[in-house]
Amino acid sequence: QVQLVESGGGLVQPGGSLRLSCAASRSIFRVNTGAWYRQAPGKQRELVADITRGGTTNYADSAKGRFTISRDNSKNTVYLQMNSLKPEDTAVYYCNANVVLYSASTVNAWGQGTQVTVSS
Repeated sequence: QVQLVESGGGLVQPGGSLRLSCAASRSIFRVNTGAWYRQAPGKQRELVADITRGGTTNYADSAKGRFTISRDNSKNTVYLQMNSLKPEDTAVYYCNANVVLYSASTVNAWGQGTQVTVSS
């Protein structure tokens, strides 16, 4: 079963930090490009940041300077470090990745989402 499992969400005060993790299941041989998206209530899902296998990163304007995407290829895991959080960062955060299975097929996979709430 192809799975991306997110963790690290929660409730944090404005100005605080959270670190999200996205781990690939054992059925996944390799994670190529990984990304984090978010969806706030009543809004469309939007890209927050992405990272290639080689480490090239891309950020939404709202994330630049505050969020850092990184990865550990040995663990097939992608991270999102979020600092200086604002109430408008409140959303469900989803991991997305283009992955290669042991069968050599490729799949675009999504995690189940993790809630991030920024509130005092």
